[in-house]
Amino acid sequence: MPSTSEIAKRYFAALAAHDIDAAAACWVPGGIDRLVGQQELIAPTGIKEYFGELFAAFPDFAFEVLETTSYRHRTAVRWRARATFAGPGRFQGFVANGARIDIEGCDVVTAVDGLIAHNDAYVDSGDIARQLGLLPPAGSLAQARLAKLVNARTRVHSRIHGSSAEPIADGVWIVRGGFPLKTMNVFLIEDDGLVTVFDAGIKDMSPAVITAAARLGGIKRVVLGHADADHRGAAPALGAPVYCHAAEGAAAESSASFRDYWQMSKLGPHGRFLLSRLIPTWDGGAVRVADTVEEGEQIAGFEVIHLPGHAPGLIGLFRASDRLALVSDCFYTLDPQTGLKGAARCPHPAFNLDTEQARSSMRKLAQLEPSTAWAGHAEPVAGDVRSQLERAAAAQVGGS
Repeated sequence: MPSTSEIAKRYFAALAAHDIDAAAACWVPGGIDRLVGQQELIAPTGIKEYFGELFAAFPDFAFEVLETTSYRHRTAVRWRARATFAGPGRFQGFVANGARIDIEGCDVVTAVDGLIAHNDAYVDSGDIARQLGLLPPAGSLAQARLAKLVNARTRVHSRIHGSSAEPIADGVWIVRGGFPLKTMNVFLIEDDGLVTVFDAGIKDMSPAVITAAARLGGIKRVVLGHADADHRGAAPALGAPVYCHAAEGAAAESSASFRDYWQMSKLGPHGRFLLSRLIPTWDGGAVRVADTVEEGEQIAGFEVIHLPGHAPGLIGLFRASDRLALVSDCFYTLDPQTGLKGAARCPHPAFNLDTEQARSSMRKLAQLEPSTAWAGHAEPVAGDVRSQLERAAAAQVGGS
């Protein structure tokens, strides 16, 4: 049986000869050629299609094997390639422009029973794009202009969707974002050198949350206050296990952006128009729930409190040491239809599972006598928090 090194050399010799059938014959049917950061090819069809397109676009494509290193059933092949983008075929949608490329790369070939079963191909796609004229040359004026344009876009996105974490208590930070007026709150809680993310805001806040969390050590886990679109939005992009109350699990894992108990008819005409269009754009989609949490559990020095009504499994976090409460949508401090901020109020009935139960949860929170209570939107309630929440729970819930 040939060694992995021999198999790899035979494969690259076939590619150098533009013998696509011979190259494909080196593969186990169903084997995976992983072009790292680009795409995966499934042998043999994917191999034939990719290299057929490549050689049609670069008819003088020349491979040179520089060195090989083998260990057991793997061989690393460092190679160099030179070619002209002469066509007549296109390559990945681009028309031939006569550009010359001179690149190096490395393939890590895994063989099983004399055939290639897997390959990881590493190449600097940015360098290739620059050589083909698809990106400006490194250090050029055009690159400087492109960097300026990208930086301007980043600054605009950051102004709208947040860019940094603001400390609000010992070991607790807030990332504010969302449109309009940065009214979405995501909380980062120090947790064994990493952070627990509580509530995940909207999809467009993902870069801000990832950046802020990375500066604080990285994300350990994401805990959803509840599974509404504007509280799970960034979660799929955060790359961390997601936890929520058992009563929110099905909604968190659903692709639906609207909860089945919402009554949008209770909103004013402007609210129905705006929110029916904004909510799907806020949603990052379904998440896979790693595990559930329940009342009384400890998370990063906070105790979980079950506060149903707005949503069946809405939870808050309460820290007895400084009486800080992070409570998602247990209450609002803004009008959801206009974004205007104000005093604490019961969540809008259009979005509540049970408004009377939501009132009871506000009273439950008030009895803990928080020093500061942060909702999932806008500003916190501070000072005599208990009295403010009790008044809000007793007030008539309007349709504003």
